Amino acid sequence: MPKLDPKLKQYSRNLRNDMTKEEKHLWYDFLKSYSITIKRQKVFEKYIVDFYCAKAKIVIELDGSQHYEKEGHEADLVRDKYLADLGIKILRYSNYDINNNFVAVCEDIDAKIKERIM
Repeated sequence: MPKLDPKLKQYSRNLRNDMTKEEKHLWYDFLKSYSITIKRQKVFEKYIVDFYCAKAKIVIELDGSQHYEKEGHEADLVRDKYLADLGIKILRYSNYDINNNFVAVCEDIDAKIKERIM
């Protein structure tokens, strides 16, 4: 595995300290106490993902409005292909889903992780 870019490593630390409202909600109200370890703001070469479960090889991404604009969507496609080539499954949830369907999001994450490890 390539050595981590020190700037990216520091940026990921900053992101952990400055999570969005939706990231905080998912982290503190579900993922932090999940029975399988989940990491926040994990660096993969030149990318940083919101959450990563190494045991299941699953990335969990929370998408704000920038992800639905053309440039953001295209960047996501490139990054998703890179991660998929590493055998990583990407789960995407909108901020709307976190705010309005939180229990369903948590149940979906739980089911997808269990699918991959069992």
